[in-house]
Amino acid sequence: MANPPLQPVRGTRDLIGEDFRAHHHVISAARRVTALYGYEEWATPIFEATGVFARSLGETSDVVSKEMYSFEDRGGDSITLRPENTAGICRALVSNGLTQSNLPRKVFYAGPMFRYERPQKGRYRQFHQIGAEVLGAAEPLADAEVIAAGWHILVDLGISEGVVLEINTLGDAESRDAYRAALVAHFTAHQDGLSADSQVRLAKNPMRILDSKDEGDRRIVATAPTIEPFLTEKASAFFESVLRHLDTLGVPTRKNPRIVRGLDYYSHTAFEFVTDRLGAQGTVMAGGRYDGLVEEMGGPATPCVGWAAGVERLSMLLDDIPRGPTPVAIIAAEGGSSLAIEIMQALRRGGIACDMAYKGSVKRQFDRANKKKMRFAIVLGGDEIATSTVTMRDLQTGVQERVPAALYPIAEWLVARGGADQQLNP
Repeated sequence: MANPPLQPVRGTRDLIGEDFRAHHHVISAARRVTALYGYEEWATPIFEATGVFARSLGETSDVVSKEMYSFEDRGGDSITLRPENTAGICRALVSNGLTQSNLPRKVFYAGPMFRYERPQKGRYRQFHQIGAEVLGAAEPLADAEVIAAGWHILVDLGISEGVVLEINTLGDAESRDAYRAALVAHFTAHQDGLSADSQVRLAKNPMRILDSKDEGDRRIVATAPTIEPFLTEKASAFFESVLRHLDTLGVPTRKNPRIVRGLDYYSHTAFEFVTDRLGAQGTVMAGGRYDGLVEEMGGPATPCVGWAAGVERLSMLLDDIPRGPTPVAIIAAEGGSSLAIEIMQALRRGGIACDMAYKGSVKRQFDRANKKKMRFAIVLGGDEIATSTVTMRDLQTGVQERVPAALYPIAEWLVARGGADQQLNP
């Protein structure tokens, strides 16, 4: 009895065809836009020592306590597949001795992340993120500019319509201390109605309760105080400066006092790009200022700000996914394969994509080209081989023409009909 076909692990998927094109398009656009803003791309390992995430995300966070893929390797070390990459970027800054040189650094990254959670719309157990981090800049303009880069990516992808930037401030340390005290008083008064998780958070980090998805918690959160009355004059001025810069940079904003980041090292700006086009899973990009994270990694106090975005969710918003270059079909009769191979390789070296079937009659080769939706064909039959020519054929219109079997006459014909770039590679 044959073995049953193997399937991907639950919460993972293969990226093939249109799915891969959408995935690639999002990352390519992000890479192109962040380069315009002066970012360099970093790649960190997909697994780190568990402490990198336990220290940075907090032991009480859902990610650390419920969702991380952690295991002990053969040497007895605790290893975790990265659930996010900001911690890895900051670890890399420290590990590579970059905390004292050439700051600020603007870093872009793209790659897979891993969380053991219920698969849902646009979120898998292996999912992919793009992210941008500004490391070593304390100025409000850094916050505004990294947000503007994110907005620019959404515009460049053609998905900004219906997406709103919601923004809040977490203030400075003095502001947060006063706010925490107010939250403790509020949530203690409603402690019996809090979920078990939020009762733990009340003792350790009450701001995390504001992130709770529990319906009972949400009702209590709705009447909780906001941070604005507790902001110091300095923290308020910082936030107003960020908003002014965003206006200058052309990024539309909406204040939302319920956006928080519950970790101690977060401060000042917190933001999310949200849309109603993805149902309940409406956040497509989120971030904030995290001035204490590099210090958590063993480095010096280093102000940072950044964001991350899910590639899968961004892909779901795309209306049109660009296709790559469609190869030109090489159709060769028996006996013409050597010349066909020479022409095909010359075209490829010149930057023109082309493809040829490994076997089959001329008719079957044409059928294959049509199924693959190729637009143009270069035909080498008996007559063409005898006269050192090729027949150039437009497979959509049927128009065809004989040209010499040489690179530039073939390329000139293709260029004239939009089948190749205007200039060949040297």
